[in-house]
Formats: sequence, structure tokens, C-alpha cells
Amino acid sequence: MIVGTQVMVAVTGTDAFCSTACHSMQWVAREHRESVHGTNRTGVRAGCHDCHIPHNYPELLWYKAKAGIKDAIGEMSGVISTEEKFKNERPRLAQHVWDEFKANDSRNCRVCHQFSADVVKKQREFVQAMHQRVLEGKATCIDCHKGVAHTAP
Repeated sequence: MIVGTQVMVAVTGTDAFCSTACHSMQWVAREHRESVHGTNRTGVRAGCHDCHIPHNYPELLWYKAKAGIKDAIGEMSGVISTEEKFKNERPRLAQHVWDEFKANDSRNCRVCHQFSADVVKKQREFVQAMHQRVLEGKATCIDCHKGVAHTAP
């Protein structure tokens, strides 16, 4: 059972799976590939799972089950079955993700983007004040970085 679970998590945790298993995800997958999280000067990529799925068990399994069921229902019921329908639902879907990121203090962002007071001091002056608010616990990544890996609705 443990091996089967690990195989399922690995197979369903790829960008290829996310962008092809659900018809509607093809549009956001294209955006992601063209974003700084998909293509950048360093070659480091953040995949769907890196940003959208909790990294630790058992929360990872619970989240994947919940999200998979919700997405499957959306696909089967036709709510997001065409690009036009998806675009109509996009503000609601994006707000749901933004609310999650806000509630968990942008936890998945912080796996790759860790910074300290020393790092903030080396940043451009115009972002230092904003990032200082994050260090003080008064803001989180998603407050300013909506639309980084996908087009904001």
C-alpha cells in the first residue's frame, strides 16, 4: 500500500499529468511554462506540485484527494470544460488559491524563496519596505505576487 501510494503521488505530481489529465488545466499549464517559474535564466523550475500541493504527509494526500475530486467534478459537470467557461470561473478559482496561500503564509513559496533581514538589505530599495513587512509577519508573498506563475484574472 505504501509503495502504491508513493507511485500514485509521483505519477500525479508531474506537470505533464497536471496539464493533460484535466482538459481545463492545459490553459494554465501554457501560462506556467511561459512564466518565470517555468522558464528563467537559471533553469530552476517550480512545477505545479511545488506551488499548489502541501509537501508533507498526510496533508499532501488529503489535499490531493480533495483537489482531485473538486477538479474532476468541475470537469465532468462542464463548469470549466471550455476555455471560455474556465476564464469565466477564473476569478473565483484564483481567489480560492490566493486565500489558501494567505491562510498558510505562502508556505510553499517559502520552500524556495527564503529570505532574511540580510537578504532584504541586498534587494532593490523599492522592495525592501514590502519585504520587511513579510519579515515582521504583517504580509505574505501572495499579497503582492498574484500572477507570478499564471496570468492574474
